[in-house]
Amino acid sequence: MRIWLQRAVVTGVAIGVLGTASPALASPAQDPVTGGQQAPCAAETPAARNDGRRTMGRLPANFLRGTVGIVSTDNIRPLLVGGAATGSGAIFDDQVAEAIADPENNFGQLFEGGAHPAVFGAAVTVLFAVGRTVEAPRFRDATYDWMEAYFLNAGLTNLLKVTVGRERPNGEDDTSFPSGHASTAFTLAAVAERHFGWKVGLPAYSVAGLVAVSRLQRNKHYLSDVIAGATLGYIVGRTVVRVNGQPLDGPRGPQVSLSPVVTRHSRALVAGVAF
Repeated sequence: MRIWLQRAVVTGVAIGVLGTASPALASPAQDPVTGGQQAPCAAETPAARNDGRRTMGRLPANFLRGTVGIVSTDNIRPLLVGGAATGSGAIFDDQVAEAIADPENNFGQLFEGGAHPAVFGAAVTVLFAVGRTVEAPRFRDATYDWMEAYFLNAGLTNLLKVTVGRERPNGEDDTSFPSGHASTAFTLAAVAERHFGWKVGLPAYSVAGLVAVSRLQRNKHYLSDVIAGATLGYIVGRTVVRVNGQPLDGPRGPQVSLSPVVTRHSRALVAGVAF
């Protein structure tokens, strides 16, 4: 009963951080695309929220654009920094595991279920549903991006887990790299920070950091696993906000073209992708 209550508290804190970004927030926030300040007053109208970019009809296309958007010059710096940190962390994997691992400690157990990706997914789904009904464009956009980023990150994380096949430090299975708990937490934190600034981003990243540490204490991941997960999550979150925030008359992701080529001795169909 005690562990169940502790996990419920963690879940409440995590959802509370996301819930802080509620429709009631009216102070200026950082523009997720330009980095400038948004003016919230005039934007809080039904006409403004239906900007055509984050709609149910465009969800599949936006998901594809977000996936392709991962491969962008905008992500080179966080990828290099995160990659270097992951490589450096790998050097100390065993030492950190020996120093921190304590599977029976309540702290690690606290986040085992309370910050499980499935729990975050349920919270994101509820917030997404609420976002479709409110007249607060900033909150509406954030819930849309949370939903998209959550599933994009889940796909990439599981793909890497299967591809790498690293054994967990406790020998449980071969899905250690990267940490799904860490990648999910940092994905949602990155979206929160991009939409609402550091007043929401700071507590969100703090919770994400605690989630990452808890995975070390539970002996479910190595240090390099959680750093890689945090890097992936951060890149996915910032990418989804950036791509979805692009003006409709601006770059809208990959454009596919098909051109027939007919010569005397051959026939061909040439496909091209423009970004």
